[in-house]
Amino acid sequence: MKNKRALQHRLEYIVFRSLICFVEALPTKTGIRLAEMLGWFITYGLPRKLTRYKVARANLKIAFGDSLSEQEIERIFYKMWVHLFRLVIEIPQHTRKMRLYNCADVLQFRYRDYSTRALCAGRPLILLSGHFGNWEIANTTFGLFGYPAGVVARDLDNPYIHRWFEKFRQFTGHSLISKKGGGSEMTDLIEKGGVVALLGDQDAGKRGMFVPFFGKDASTFKSIALLSIQMDAPILVGYTYRLPDNFVNRRWTGFEMGCADIIDPRRYADTDAIRGITEDFTLALENSIRRAPEQYFWVHRRWKSEPRQRKKKPAAV
Repeated sequence: MKNKRALQHRLEYIVFRSLICFVEALPTKTGIRLAEMLGWFITYGLPRKLTRYKVARANLKIAFGDSLSEQEIERIFYKMWVHLFRLVIEIPQHTRKMRLYNCADVLQFRYRDYSTRALCAGRPLILLSGHFGNWEIANTTFGLFGYPAGVVARDLDNPYIHRWFEKFRQFTGHSLISKKGGGSEMTDLIEKGGVVALLGDQDAGKRGMFVPFFGKDASTFKSIALLSIQMDAPILVGYTYRLPDNFVNRRWTGFEMGCADIIDPRRYADTDAIRGITEDFTLALENSIRRAPEQYFWVHRRWKSEPRQRKKKPAAV
């Protein structure tokens, strides 16, 4: 059984590396057309029960209510899949396409001074984003500018593919911290004044803290706020979303990389700090997503968990 699993992992890795080689060789415009074709096929060619359309539609209805027509929901769903396929293509390509000398051709910075001050403040820092835009571009950019981070991510089931992603992030000086059981590594890094990067927009289950996200309470990891308070580490909430294509002035895809908020735990000394910080970084993520909703991962069940309803005690007779 063990040998069979190892063989399966090797075969999966061979297929994975073959696809990576294919993607790396794709010209930019060809990659875009391929992403559009695949996005069209998933949106219009497959049964919707296989594409998580109902989940995405329900999420968009929660987020935007009746302001979106069914045609607009379908358009966002299609563009979301195009975005995700472009993201898959951009991840292996951008280690060749992006260098320090051409960052200005690839990136437009928004509120760069705020980010620079946070990075140079002499305090540990938590870089927080969500499944929005191309978050790997942000990781690479911080590494290129000499700010390596411990990137928190889930361990992949296939150890060979996991190792590939580990080397991929180490390319610009980052280290990989396991999401499962990596708390001590994060604490050690922050105690040394380091930087930790993670995504904070996933459902945290019934034990999470319920805070508003697009107007409806969503279970959110309170451990991010707790880490910020305990380590006196500000949270830099950022985003990197894809700009409209402009191949007249750019050879590759362009992105806007921005700072949505800087949350300093010292500001919450006299309030419910954990709730206040969690609400504020969730709001900052929401405001980022509103800039380009088609680049958010709407097929994730963000509102999966419901707050526990406290049972009222029967009145005493």
